[in-house]
Amino acid sequence: MNKYGTILVVDDNASILTAMRYLLDGTFEQVLTTTQPDQIMKLMAQQPIDIVLLDMNFTLGVNSGSEGLFWLRAIRKQHPQTPVVLLTAYADVNLAVKGLKNGAADFITKPWDNDELVHKLKDVLDMRSEIVSLDEVEKEHIRRTIDHCHGNLSQAAELLGITRQTLYNKMKSLTPNNPSSRR
Repeated sequence: MNKYGTILVVDDNASILTAMRYLLDGTFEQVLTTTQPDQIMKLMAQQPIDIVLLDMNFTLGVNSGSEGLFWLRAIRKQHPQTPVVLLTAYADVNLAVKGLKNGAADFITKPWDNDELVHKLKDVLDMRSEIVSLDEVEKEHIRRTIDHCHGNLSQAAELLGITRQTLYNKMKSLTPNNPSSRR
């Protein structure tokens, strides 16, 4: 069975982190954990993280979810491609909606079902790998149009609604050997 990459689990409860390490060890190549949310950015700077499982509350007696939302926004700002799944003991629909609106990939409540949690994490990562970049879509569309026109760039440009020069420039920028296509 192929394992997924690295997951970072952030929760103030050390027992939950221990349970997560045992649960996720068979699914992920590496399971990183921390009880300190202020360590998230440092850990993410040190190595690639494929997904973050983030608790919503870190201060004893506080269950508003504002801390989790703060860290969610920070992660999304610094690492917009890294999916974040929120974890909380307080099943609050409004909080879930806020989390999703702020970019969370999903929401899991404590206590969790082990199979469901692993399934959701896999789904989030699988869905992310299925998303094709806009450049790839454009490149494929241009290639198909040129093929349809049997290599006639003037006809292909006309079908695409652009000038021949624009088509030529797009072809240059989308070619892997072109240094300007590497960003």
